[in-house]
Amino acid sequence: MLQLQILSGKQAGVTFDARRFPVRIGRDLANELRLDDDGVWDSHLNISLHPAEGFTLTAHPGALLNGNSESIQTARLRNGDIITAGSVRLAFRIGETTQPGLGVSEAFVWLLIAVVTVLEVGLVYWLLP
Repeated sequence: MLQLQILSGKQAGVTFDARRFPVRIGRDLANELRLDDDGVWDSHLNISLHPAEGFTLTAHPGALLNGNSESIQTARLRNGDIITAGSVRLAFRIGETTQPGLGVSEAFVWLLIAVVTVLEVGLVYWLLP
């Protein structure tokens, strides 16, 4: 659903796929995306999903985001935005959604329909004189 591609820093080139929200980003081991780079705080920022508003980035007070030049508390994210956390640059992308495979469930339903149909036809022939 959400992809963060790390553009610079120790993990440059890595793509992080987020499936649960909020996504916590920082140095702390409890974060979903752990960045151990210069200027990154233990709990640097969060990305939340609000159905009516979309993705929202929330920085912890005092955390610098835009190239260490300004402190932003909250920002709405759009596909393709670049997030700077300390010395790390991240590309925010909305990933492709995929539908889980329904093969087994669908086969079971069709089998159940076939069994019910055969039973109904058998019942009709049995009840007719």
